[in-house]
Amino acid sequence: MSAPQVDPARTRIAPSPTGFMHVGTARTAVFDWLLARATGGRFILRVEDTDRKRFVEGATEALIEGLVWLGIRPDEGPGLGGALGPYTQSERLPIYAEHAARLVDAGQAYRCFCSAEALAATREARREAGLPGAYDRRCRQLDPAESARLADEGRPYVIRLAMPLEGEILVQDLLRGPVRFEAAELEDAVLLKSDGYPTYQLAVVIDDHHMAISHVLRGEEWIPSAPIQVRLYAAFGWQEPVWVHLPLVLRPDGRGKLSKRDGGAELLEYRERGYLPEAMFNYLALLGWRFSGETEVFDRDRAVAEFDIAALQTSHARWDADKLDWLNGLYIRALAPEDLAARLRPFLERAGMPVTEARLLRMVPLVQERLVTLADAVEKLALFWAESVDPDPAAMIPKKLDARSAL
Repeated sequence: MSAPQVDPARTRIAPSPTGFMHVGTARTAVFDWLLARATGGRFILRVEDTDRKRFVEGATEALIEGLVWLGIRPDEGPGLGGALGPYTQSERLPIYAEHAARLVDAGQAYRCFCSAEALAATREARREAGLPGAYDRRCRQLDPAESARLADEGRPYVIRLAMPLEGEILVQDLLRGPVRFEAAELEDAVLLKSDGYPTYQLAVVIDDHHMAISHVLRGEEWIPSAPIQVRLYAAFGWQEPVWVHLPLVLRPDGRGKLSKRDGGAELLEYRERGYLPEAMFNYLALLGWRFSGETEVFDRDRAVAEFDIAALQTSHARWDADKLDWLNGLYIRALAPEDLAARLRPFLERAGMPVTEARLLRMVPLVQERLVTLADAVEKLALFWAESVDPDPAAMIPKKLDARSAL
């Protein structure tokens, strides 16, 4: 499908600061960055921290650190500047409250005064009756004056979106074409909670609009939330962004999405294990993109020059550690000796193997062809710090030579 191109594109990555950066989030960020750079646009970081129960101190800084390590530093974001901030949702609460009230006044949303106990009972009754959804819209029938009176009395409430009761809602996805949802099967989603915090649905639409986001790239697991957001754009009278729902990044065995509970899902873990940011960028870009060239090895500049959003795929991408290792080895072998020496030094020093620059440069040719990761150098060079050495003879033969040639 051809892309409705917006020049320049404004893209965003909007993670929640609930822990480390997942490699799937990093993959989305790579595509966001590529689209922004390919069109002369801007790449924005927004922190969606409205779930205060799951907030992790320092996670925002770690997110920025991961993006910078990959070489895709955002143009705007928390601590990075930008004219359309603030870029942290907890600093935008009055904006969400004002917009939610506007929807209520326009009849596009309503106050719901149902208690948690009443909602639980309704949910169970509807489940037993085989009815869709968990809420029966009872507060939608309240007279607006009565609703306002209850609110003025201090009765706790949430604000719900008044979804259409019939027809269908169309989500026009760039990669998948039209995705249709029966309105009758969709709930009146909560937009603003009783504590004044917005739900994801409200905040993401308001923020994307006010930050002039042209393309929303995210994983396909967000497709079920898209009709609610499409309805919100219509309720506000705003133009929708281009929707781009990316394929999942699967576990190595292909059985389900690679999750935070799986080993190898944390981006910066790969930095600590000795993977190069150039190799990781290259690998992440291959997870769901048909690169137009004949090679699978490309740097950031070439990726920007070749990037076509319409070439993104819908088939799932399986995490392949062997392929990442292969790429990382290629990038290590392509480094200048001085560059490789500088990258190896922190790994050696952390292992208690301090070394002068001159000595390390003499060691680099001994291992450069053998390294898969930078961390591998610790084991391969340890003999130079050992009090006694009993090396494996095979390990002393330079790569590409046999024993006879090495003598």
